[in-house]
Amino acid sequence: MLDLTEHPHRRLNLLTREWVLVSPHRTKRPWQGQVEKPPEEKLPAYDPGCYLCPGNARAGGKRNPQYTETFVFDNDFAALLADTPREKVNRAGLLVAEGEPGVCRVICFSPRHDLTLARMEVEAIRKVVDVWVEQFTELGSREFIEYVQIFENRGAMMGCSNPHPHCQVWANSSIPNEPAKETCCQLGWLKEKGSLLLGDYLALELDTGERVVLENDCFVAVVPFWAVWPFETMILPRRHVTGMDEFSNEERTALADVLKRLTTRYDNLFQVPFPYSMGFHQRPTDGKEHREWYFHAHFYPPLLRSATVKKFMVGYEFLAYPQRDITPESAAARLRELPERHYNEAG
Repeated sequence: MLDLTEHPHRRLNLLTREWVLVSPHRTKRPWQGQVEKPPEEKLPAYDPGCYLCPGNARAGGKRNPQYTETFVFDNDFAALLADTPREKVNRAGLLVAEGEPGVCRVICFSPRHDLTLARMEVEAIRKVVDVWVEQFTELGSREFIEYVQIFENRGAMMGCSNPHPHCQVWANSSIPNEPAKETCCQLGWLKEKGSLLLGDYLALELDTGERVVLENDCFVAVVPFWAVWPFETMILPRRHVTGMDEFSNEERTALADVLKRLTTRYDNLFQVPFPYSMGFHQRPTDGKEHREWYFHAHFYPPLLRSATVKKFMVGYEFLAYPQRDITPESAAARLRELPERHYNEAG
């Protein structure tokens, strides 16, 4: 009999139709990998050298206003530009390219340089949620924008160039790879089953409970059955919504609550500011209804077993498919056991 807690096996990601190899027995092996030190100094509430703090200068001489809550601006080093020509290049079907117009923005969560989502109050995070909804609605309404990706890279390990609490919005004139795969899989499920893929999945997770990390009246955070990263999580609404613009007032506050509680558990896991990449997946803004879509958020943290051990994609994972040692069930159990009071505030 196959034992998912002991035997190597692969699990299917229903959102992408891709497999992940799980090797639970490998958690017993010794580790002599790269060692990282936790930060030695606490960040100041205001940093005169930070280009995201209120009143400070940014690139090109632009200066931030003395903002007191959230602040949104067009990225000074945008990866996408609205005036890019949409011309195509095709040489014998071998060299294929096309212009990709778009818009990139930065959202500062707070004027406080030393805060994170985990250390902000729910009321303050709720204001961030409101800005996310505004940005999704405004950018998604533009005729040439087909997808709005909101994401946060937290920590230098994840490529974040500034510790000031902020995220980014990239609005594309095409649907990027990952949302395109999720669109295809969700639509296929709806056509075949007549129901919503993530709605059915959430019902199963709530029934078993073994991968549920936390929940409130509107949202549930789980470690996906097909998770690749050691403490990867997914946030799902209890009610079917295709995008955050469909949230009720209660759901906006409830999302803020879940985000604070989950990121606090991440920090408490290793007693350090926990690095991750987080982003929201929601319906494309290409003018179609997309009733197959079920809003959700992904958290992808690289830390493995301690504050000094990381998980990167290497070797076999580059050449074959993703592999993980810690099972989603054990990861969820560890996250569930953690307190929801931040370690910096304990005692």
